[in-house]
Amino acid sequence: MRRWVFAVAMVCGIALVAAPAAAAGTHNKADAAAGWLARQMADGERFEADFGGQKFPDQGLTIDAIFAFAAAGVSDTNAGKAIAWLAKPEITTGYVGSGTEAYAGAHAKLLLAAQVRGKDTASFGGVDLKAGLLSLLTPSGRFSDRSEYGDYSNALSQSLALLALDRTGDVPAQAVTFLAGTQCPDGGFPLNFGEATCTSDVDATATVVQALRATGDPVNAGEGTSWLVTKQHPNGGFGFGTNAPNANSTGLAAQALAGHRPAAAVKAREFLRSLQTGCAGAEADRGAIAYDATGLNPSTTPRATAQAILGLARVPLSDLHGGGRPQAPVLACP
Repeated sequence: MRRWVFAVAMVCGIALVAAPAAAAGTHNKADAAAGWLARQMADGERFEADFGGQKFPDQGLTIDAIFAFAAAGVSDTNAGKAIAWLAKPEITTGYVGSGTEAYAGAHAKLLLAAQVRGKDTASFGGVDLKAGLLSLLTPSGRFSDRSEYGDYSNALSQSLALLALDRTGDVPAQAVTFLAGTQCPDGGFPLNFGEATCTSDVDATATVVQALRATGDPVNAGEGTSWLVTKQHPNGGFGFGTNAPNANSTGLAAQALAGHRPAAAVKAREFLRSLQTGCAGAEADRGAIAYDATGLNPSTTPRATAQAILGLARVPLSDLHGGGRPQAPVLACP
């Protein structure tokens, strides 16, 4: 019967197109979050920042989504569209800089994203991302911005640089030494370099310890992990500075703790799940993870969800690889 219907359709000049398969239902919290995140992307490929009603490309959040999809192992179709969008020359250079402008953090983050997706990093959007990053290495070992607007490189950009270059087998030893040398007396790591008072930061420490583990410095990474545990709130969450616990910081911390401090990691994941919209919420919101206990906010929820997924999925940045299930799943509800 199926062949007959197809034959009749072809004779009549009708092209039969199969309806798109419905999104798969899932009980996995990380998968549900990744599915929700994929459905928030403009044209299924990108995120945009809105300033006074005018929209601009948000390459950073789009890369966060690629990392989240790789960690969860779902929404791979959207991840593929996202990396293709990022590889458009105007999108690439608008992010990493062009001419006299070159940004260390953007080079490092985009290099890692291209590696996760298995792309040619020597000619990505017309840019050699590795060469561009290495050109920003200073004699001190710090990767610094080259910009007329100042140097905004920090512990996050340095860590991402190490994680990306580690995948190439070409990590400058002085860059690892520099990052390890920024450690504060309490064992944590600061976000910003060269401050008069070294102040450890949860987000920075969670990222630094992953970079140091990947590049062969388990001692300083272990000390940073120990400091991180002391900053966990009774409800399992982590906060940025002295602020209340939030999904972004907790997602990064949970990712760093997984496999190293399992009890603390479990508590962190419980906190993240407490911020996730479940079956009692509106269908369009199910799977989303709020920034904090105040509830969903359209301006903060996508980034909070992306970073929370890293903690829920328990895959370190050094082990992220694309190629998961293509669909963007939905939370399975009765």
